[in-house]
Amino acid sequence: MYWPLGAPKVYAAAKRRRKSPPADASDGEVSDAKGEQAHAILGFRTSRNGEVFATITATALTIWQTSPVLVLATVTRSPSSLKQYGPNVAVLLRPDSSIAAVQTLNGFLVTYNVSLDREARIFQQLYEGGQTRRQSNAEQIVIEQEQKGVREVNISFRMVIKIDAGIGKALALDDELIVATQKPAAVQCIRWAPAGTGSQTSTELVSRMSWIHKRSAIKDIIYDRAMSLSVWISGDGTAYAVQRVLGPPKEPDPPRRLFKGYEFHRPDSEACLAIKAAINARFSLMAVGCANAEIWVYCVRDYAGSIPLSHLLQPPSSLSTTGKITSLSYSPDGYCLFVGYERGWACWSVYGKPGASSFAADRGLSKSNTEGWLEGICESAWFNNGLNLLLSSSNDGRLWTLGMAKSAVTGCFSAANIARLVLLTDSSLMIYRGYDLPILTTLSGDSSLWQHVQIPSAYLTLQRPIRAVVTSLDGRYVAVAGRRGLAHYSVGSGRWKTFEDAVEENAFVVRGGMCWYQHILIAAIETEEHQELRLYSRERSLGVSSLIYTERLPTSAVVVALVGQDSLLVYTYENVLYHYVVNASGANVALVQVGQIALHGIVRAPARVRAVSWILPDHQLRDGDPSQDVATASVLFLVDAKLVLLQPSTHDDEQMKYDMRVMARNVEYFHLMRDQLSLTSSPGQSPLSTPLEGQPEGFGSDKGLRDSLWYFDGEQLHCWNDVEVLLQRLSIESESELPEAISVSNDFYPSSIALERGVVLGLDADLIQRRDVQFAFFRSSVRTQLFLPHVLRRFLASFDSAAASSLSHRYSRLPYFSHALEILLHMVLDEEVDTPPNPEDAILPPVISFLSSFPDYLDIIVQCTRKTEVRSWRTLFAHLPPPLELFEASLAKGFLKTAGGYLLVLHNFNDLESSSQQCVRLLQRAKEEGEWELCKELARFLLALDASGDTLRQALAKIELAPRPGNAENTQNIKLNTPRPDYNRDWRVHNIKGAINGDLTRHRSPQGGAGGRSSRSRSVTSEEGSAAAEDDYFSPRSSMAD
Repeated sequence: MYWPLGAPKVYAAAKRRRKSPPADASDGEVSDAKGEQAHAILGFRTSRNGEVFATITATALTIWQTSPVLVLATVTRSPSSLKQYGPNVAVLLRPDSSIAAVQTLNGFLVTYNVSLDREARIFQQLYEGGQTRRQSNAEQIVIEQEQKGVREVNISFRMVIKIDAGIGKALALDDELIVATQKPAAVQCIRWAPAGTGSQTSTELVSRMSWIHKRSAIKDIIYDRAMSLSVWISGDGTAYAVQRVLGPPKEPDPPRRLFKGYEFHRPDSEACLAIKAAINARFSLMAVGCANAEIWVYCVRDYAGSIPLSHLLQPPSSLSTTGKITSLSYSPDGYCLFVGYERGWACWSVYGKPGASSFAADRGLSKSNTEGWLEGICESAWFNNGLNLLLSSSNDGRLWTLGMAKSAVTGCFSAANIARLVLLTDSSLMIYRGYDLPILTTLSGDSSLWQHVQIPSAYLTLQRPIRAVVTSLDGRYVAVAGRRGLAHYSVGSGRWKTFEDAVEENAFVVRGGMCWYQHILIAAIETEEHQELRLYSRERSLGVSSLIYTERLPTSAVVVALVGQDSLLVYTYENVLYHYVVNASGANVALVQVGQIALHGIVRAPARVRAVSWILPDHQLRDGDPSQDVATASVLFLVDAKLVLLQPSTHDDEQMKYDMRVMARNVEYFHLMRDQLSLTSSPGQSPLSTPLEGQPEGFGSDKGLRDSLWYFDGEQLHCWNDVEVLLQRLSIESESELPEAISVSNDFYPSSIALERGVVLGLDADLIQRRDVQFAFFRSSVRTQLFLPHVLRRFLASFDSAAASSLSHRYSRLPYFSHALEILLHMVLDEEVDTPPNPEDAILPPVISFLSSFPDYLDIIVQCTRKTEVRSWRTLFAHLPPPLELFEASLAKGFLKTAGGYLLVLHNFNDLESSSQQCVRLLQRAKEEGEWELCKELARFLLALDASGDTLRQALAKIELAPRPGNAENTQNIKLNTPRPDYNRDWRVHNIKGAINGDLTRHRSPQGGAGGRSSRSRSVTSEEGSAAAEDDYFSPRSSMAD
């Protein structure tokens, strides 16, 4: 969901940059180097809203702003202060950024007030006169805002707090400072202002905390306001989930309990000692970084101590390469985990899919270019709603802000955002246009397939950061929403529409999401007085007077979703799901409520719902009354990371009830394909029979995968091929287990399923370093993966050849369909060679029988042999006719190069006499048909069989291609007496089987796995829709399998 983009920006508060002194440096040079190290940033803290952050060096405290990044104020401690209290070692910042505190080496907390001066300016932009272009109201407001400049921030000394017991860790909260002391081991709570009783400090000894087993001091504390939960890490490497106990004690004079907690991570070895932690409130997770660089991620089910292990993240390399973990931080939306190490960094998706990493960098080049952000991380923090990452390195006075591109799904979960790949950066959108282009062009991974769209600066200046992005399913429109208001864009015309009146724009905030119905944008908004659904037309200007329709809601919406052709689902905080129908008649569009479902007692926490959809029976979808949809629909909820199904049932009291079943866990996203196909159908057509543009013929003739349900769990992409059949089975056998889903492995993050093209699309972030450029940068590349072989394998493993044939017919016109069948054979063959099954459970025989019904059957077999080890050939040909028969069949059909492939099989099966005889026959046919390149390769093959050249000369004599005079003694350079080629001949390429293999730009694996490219594919001719020239089967190494 997150990918680094470009090169980071570098900032420094000091004018000088650190340089290490040479080994033979003089005393003056060494002192200068020490002076440079005094400017090294020791740590930083960000405010809650991410607009301000504070950094410290050994002597100074600096306040920065994030947009744009610049220094607002700095204070340097005096020599007497440094001598008395010690140099700075850590910085604290109150969440509202009104107070900053500096922890010193001698156990003091020096606090400062941070105040904003409303009159003074440190930076101010001046505009020269002579502006001739007429400016809109919004642009004028932006100019006025910029002319106001950046307000000055004052830092004033507040007080010094002495901690006699020594400071292990300190944390600044809204109302108090929490300080973990060392001797004695205790936790103090120091209020910013005295309480009503006059008390400002309260303390609880660790020895009196019964829930801490070993009475060791607390060395790290983190806090999450959304969950009202802290994680404490003790000196023995144990992690605890802790809550603050508020209110007066129940008994008159007991030792007051300030905290209650539960142990959830107890190390069983030194390698598992906890050293860092992070909290993910969006997904109710807690990550613990261990001494061996592993990350243990736990799921918080309740506040009573039920915190089981969710998953384990392995480091990207060995401990000696990565070093220890120095920083853990989840993105604000919880979809990405950033981990800083002593020698680099890495990213994971929320449930464990590895992402970008710095460990592929050339460390020597990074060091010579002084790129500390690649060499090791000291601190990290997200800001700008996760679109920027703030990084610092050890012993360095610079800061880096790394730009991130994130999927639109992270801010607005909708079927359209999953069906079409749209990325959001800090100032623009990246729209993938490959869906609307020819198939092979789509799969090329060319960077020109991305359309970069700059978000209007007038909107971005006032409403940064952008919080939600939604695209229409046909890809024609995109809408964005920031802190206030919204704006939308037409991909075709390239024009934005924003509010002309800034007051109207600032009057509401988008809360609950957005979606497109044709050219109508439906937005769930909230104002100071009420909550409502608003309908905006792309054909009208943005403004209150141009609204098409408004619908009041009793409470704020949690999520909105467009399902089917014209149904709108709105789930609200009152735990009610509303069903609306979009009624479009001419120019008038309205929302008509036709039903609702109260989910009290079913969904416990409405705020935890991330997405909603439903599944209607086919008869209801075709002919049913929309007002009865709620009585027949099975509702899908994504709650945190659990995909929950609610099936309606009628009990004895004839009241409608819902049976709940958890279908999957650790779900990052799901995609119900009928939502995608229904939204692309015109209103007068049934989605059951409407093919998509660019689909193979017959794609809409039956269900196929139209009713499939896909989800990604952080490891693999899973699919149930027919969700309605699944529901029928579950309703009949309510206690039965769910059938196993089809799994598709990927070595990239699968972001979109292109159903009509049979592939999964995703992204990879590649780190680029060049000798001629003094900085490294990230570049995103599109990756593809065929899912068709995995689906066919499941059908054939279930002995459902009819379903496999039907699905194959739907995709048979794809130019890479034969290659998909080749991947299927290769995948099954490898499995059965590595783990031989029982004869009755073997899948290879039905797969071969299935492949024999296709015209490319012979070529599929020989291509598979070229990409497998020789030891696998015996297993394969145990279920096939003898290779000689396959050779004869290929020769009879005129597949000369395919027949040549079987010569290698005959040769490796030690049938030397037969292979040489058949080679002569094939050479004769190739000569007759003018296939001189094949003749050349066959000659090389015969020469490899007999190094003396006698066999080759005899074969040439038989087909009347005797060597030219003078070559009889030179067996290494035998020239054939062949006619000159006719250069006017149309040398068209006919083979396209190698046009796709996962990623079309790289060659990794013949299994169609991510990153593979068929070795038969050299280039793609878009006019002919085929790949370039075929391989030579008879290269010198061809006597051995690749």
